[in-house]
Amino acid sequence: MNTFKELLTKVKDLFEKENFVFEPRGLYDPIDYTLSLGGKRIRPVLLMAANEMFGGKAEEVAHAALGIETFHNFTLLHDDLMDRSPIRRGMPTVFRKWNDNTAILSGDTMFALAWRYFLRQPHANLQSILNTFNETAIEVCEGQQFDMDFETRSDVTISEYIEMIRLKTAVLLAGALKIGALYANAPAADIEHLYQFGIHAGLAFQLQDDWLDSFGDTATFGKQTGTDIKDNKKTYLFLKALEQSNPEQHNQLTLLFSNNPEDADSKVKEVLSIYEKLNIRTLTEQAIEEEFHLAEESLKAIQLPEERKSTLYEISRSLLGRDK
Repeated sequence: MNTFKELLTKVKDLFEKENFVFEPRGLYDPIDYTLSLGGKRIRPVLLMAANEMFGGKAEEVAHAALGIETFHNFTLLHDDLMDRSPIRRGMPTVFRKWNDNTAILSGDTMFALAWRYFLRQPHANLQSILNTFNETAIEVCEGQQFDMDFETRSDVTISEYIEMIRLKTAVLLAGALKIGALYANAPAADIEHLYQFGIHAGLAFQLQDDWLDSFGDTATFGKQTGTDIKDNKKTYLFLKALEQSNPEQHNQLTLLFSNNPEDADSKVKEVLSIYEKLNIRTLTEQAIEEEFHLAEESLKAIQLPEERKSTLYEISRSLLGRDK
């Protein structure tokens, strides 16, 4: 079996060999640009790791790995357009570098290209594989819509937020794992445990991302902290703070998250001060730990020797910074 690092190298090599320098260039250049920007490449790595865990070979699912990552990048391309985000991975986003119409059309084409990758190779489980991919794609879109709906709602609950991030983030990790296992003809019960591992690992990862935005070190995190607060994002931290707050703190938080003052840094400091008083740092860490524990319990439940699960343990701990 390959290690996390070895699988990551394989995935990076796959995308270095792929190029989309086709006609019309106005359609394909943005796709080539998007897929050349890199990123964690975690979803294709998970797909390959799950496949190998049940006796498959990474090279035999290369087409599916390309497909799942192309789909993921399609979602980012359209997310950037909807959020009007100017930068992705340190570079201008497609709609900024080209225009809105290009971002829409190139993104649509990436979705179709993802399907093309999956259809490249026959397999006895292809119907189940394609159903998994399609249902995952629908759920990701549902998650994005919930996220947009939350922007204009003042009554979002923690359970609703968890469901939103399950759909928007976790199901794609879980779907990648399930697809990899289906290609290896894994038993149905083990596939379900693997899927739940992906869901809980994905939830832990997103909750940690929320935590890092407020409490992470900018140099280590790799991006400016406090962005969620400046953008009035209703993250787990904000919703937990509302739940824990007294009436005065509740009103203060609601007011702070309903405007965009010129002095955004002052707003961040004020919100973080309330978070500290309400012990939000620790409460969020506990929520992350609970999801991480559930993920590892799901992985343990798979009826395979523990050594065959080593790469997935390594990936999950690396995602959550627990690989030291």
